[in-house]
Amino acid sequence: ARYLALVLASLLPDEPEVWGLPALLTFAGARASARGGTYLPLADQDPATWDAAMIAEGEALLRRAAAAGTIGRFQLEAAISSVHCDRARTGTTDWAALTRLYRALVRLTPTLGARTALAAAVGRAEGPSAGLAVLDAIDDPAAGRFQPAWATRAELTRDPAAYAKAISLTTDPAVRRWLTARAERL
Repeated sequence: ARYLALVLASLLPDEPEVWGLPALLTFAGARASARGGTYLPLADQDPATWDAAMIAEGEALLRRAAAAGTIGRFQLEAAISSVHCDRARTGTTDWAALTRLYRALVRLTPTLGARTALAAAVGRAEGPSAGLAVLDAIDDPAAGRFQPAWATRAELTRDPAAYAKAISLTTDPAVRRWLTARAERL
């Protein structure tokens, strides 16, 4: 996918969103080895295992996309990944920056996933009750069946029932094992 995104960017060099996509995929690729073939949330990954050269390449691709002065979904998603990858340099995650970027993403593309991720970021930046308020404000009926929304609710509330619901909606065995272990530690 990353290769094809780079080919597309070379064919459409003046399209900023086309550069945002390979930036996003490059940041994701930089963190791939940290997962060790299983599910490991980004916050639990050791940034020392991330590929610094790929992070630098992702930053260069993101700067190329941003140079056009217009913003789009892939650029915002790549910027979110960039903030996460910056933890390899700083040792901390800038949750306030992530909250601003997710708010921008929700304004541009108000998907259920983006709104749920905003709730998680707000929860980390401003506290669980603030994140829960954002999550509760999602008026999409699909949220009741959306596993990431339940996993976010579980993390914000530490409610065993929310973990049980998230686990029941999980189709990935590795994610199910992680959520189950997390719930058992309560």
